[in-house]
This record gives sequence, C-alpha cells and structure tokens, in this order.
Amino acid sequence: MVSSLKELIDEPELGHGNDPEERFISSGVSWESYESLLAKLENNSHYRVNYLDGILEIVSPSIRHEKIKTNLGMLLERFFYSKRIRFVPMGSSTFKNKAKKAGAEPDECYCIGEEKKVSDLAIEVVLTSGNVSKLEIYRRLGVAEVWFWERNQFKLYHLRDNSQTELATVYPDTYGYEALSKSEILPELDISLLERCLTISDSIQAIDEFEQGLKATDELKQ
Repeated sequence: MVSSLKELIDEPELGHGNDPEERFISSGVSWESYESLLAKLENNSHYRVNYLDGILEIVSPSIRHEKIKTNLGMLLERFFYSKRIRFVPMGSSTFKNKAKKAGAEPDECYCIGEEKKVSDLAIEVVLTSGNVSKLEIYRRLGVAEVWFWERNQFKLYHLRDNSQTELATVYPDTYGYEALSKSEILPELDISLLERCLTISDSIQAIDEFEQGLKATDELKQ
C-alpha cells in the first residue's frame, strides 16, 4: 500500500498490493481529503475506509477476510429467508456524517424491514487490530447493532446512548453500546450456531449444518 494520503489520492491506479492484509492510518486528515479519497476509490471495492475526527484508516482485506465476510453474509441471508424476515443487504456501503466527523464502510450491513439511510446492523470481520474506534463511529452514525467477528466468535453490541452529546454517557467504556450475548434485532438467531457454521471451511457443509440447526430449533419450539 502507498505510504501517504497524497499518494493514495494522486495515484492513477490503485491495486491490491503484495501484502494480503494491509492497513494505512493517517491523522490530521480533513473531511475534504476524506471525501476526495472516497471519490477516488468509488470504483474500487477492495478497500474499506473509516474516518473519525481526522483519523483516517484504510484496510486492504486479505483473501481469508473476504471468505469469512462472504460466508457470513450467505448464512445470514439463509436465516432471513428461513424466518421470512424482510431485509435489505447493503454490503460495504459507505455511511458518513460530516457534522459528526465520522464515516465507515462495514464488511456487511443490513436494514431490517425496509431500506433506511443508515443500516440497522453493521458487521466487522476483525483479523488485525486497528486504531480507529469503530463503535464510536457507529454511535455517531446511529447504527443500532454492531457485530464483530474475532477469533472465531462474535462480540455483539446494541446502541443504548444515541444522544447528540460529544461523548457517550451510557456505557461510556463501549461508546454507548451494551455488550450482548444475543441479538436484539434478530432475537431468533442462534449466535452459537452461526459461530460454529462460520468456522466450517466447506461452504456447502456450512449451509447444510446451519439449515439443520435452524430446523432443529424450530422443531423444539413446536
């Protein structure tokens, strides 16, 4: 990856780089420079760009990262279809708010029910740590629920403090989000089942086990 923000904006062609997982972080970046970079990357879906209070983070995901992201989306959409939950997949859409100096591109995100300006659920696949607080970005954007897939398990957070204050006053240690063991926007989803199936490398086997698990859960409820 290039070594400076100016190089990123001025470079005529942005490739994937030699390193399978690269991260570029720069501070003191203006909102105008952030938007210039987004415009530059408009037709390059490989990068994920996050912005918070002048700190810019650009991630070039690895193949492993993208496999997890794709399989996760595949399993979640099977769940939506199975439960007849209407949803709008928004992939790695860019969400930003100039007034709150925040912007993000999640790995996967969904609106539940109908399309909205900001997704109800944002999902991040974490293979390497970053310096930009994703939960603070999502609090400012107003995303109701955020999931992190890290070390083969999920960490779920639901927004409790969506006030307009500069800093969260409710659950301040997690930027206004409460840590959960169960999703509030998808209460019927067995998170442990999703975790188990997401670690299966064979996609067909993962789908089979996931659907069998969903069926078994439904049968127990009858």
